Amino acid sequence: MKRINSLSYKNALRPLSPMWKCGFAVTMLLFSYLTHPAVQIVIAIWMAIWTVGYARVPFKYYVTIIGAACLFFVSSVPALVVEIRPLQALPDIHVVAAFAFMDWKLSVTSTGLLLIGKLFVRIIASLSCVSLIMFSTPFSELLQVLQKVRVPKLVLEIMLIMYRFLFILFEIANNMYVAQQSRGGQTGFQNRLKDTAIIIVQMFIKTMQRYKSLSNGLVSRGFTDDIHMAPYRANPVPFRYKLESYVGFTLLLLLEIWLRWNWRSIR
Repeated sequence: MKRINSLSYKNALRPLSPMWKCGFAVTMLLFSYLTHPAVQIVIAIWMAIWTVGYARVPFKYYVTIIGAACLFFVSSVPALVVEIRPLQALPDIHVVAAFAFMDWKLSVTSTGLLLIGKLFVRIIASLSCVSLIMFSTPFSELLQVLQKVRVPKLVLEIMLIMYRFLFILFEIANNMYVAQQSRGGQTGFQNRLKDTAIIIVQMFIKTMQRYKSLSNGLVSRGFTDDIHMAPYRANPVPFRYKLESYVGFTLLLLLEIWLRWNWRSIR
């Protein structure tokens, strides 16, 4: 979390307009959701070039974020691929592999595998677009963009407070974990469960203490139920980036039209 926050301030695309970066990434995100898998693969590669090449984000951090997000997809793969049917059911011509268990048959179908492939490509393309915003735009500038597009102030204030408390929670958990290890804790399965439970309870207590301190600090500074955000500042965007984005999007749109036309011709 701290590394992402640090990279969002130190990347090469930081001086660009946050509104333009967010608009570009959101446009590509929506476009990747509606296009063919082949176009989605091109989008994923192109967004990776923007993030790793232009923003100069280390490749290992980029892959780590994408891979960590894909773990949620991997956990849902069995539910999408495996089908459970009675043994007396009619056989499916799309079955790739089947296993019998008592009176039930577990089968993997080619339709499910094809669906998994399409979803995986779409997820990679979408994550690549979101990663461009995450690595190139600091959270404070992202809040300015959301304020510019008329997001309710209450939502922005909740996001700001939650973002602040994320770092507090990580810091508290890390300090307590190191303290337990230095005292011989976190050894053995039962001890790990017990020590982890203690960390969770103490995190809740310390978080409430930090929340009260934050509330008192806001009141002492004249807080009137309204946290004022920094005003939005429009930064210039180099012409080469604008040209590449327009030309790239046009080429992707033409590729999508060509694929749809050929698909209709084949059908």
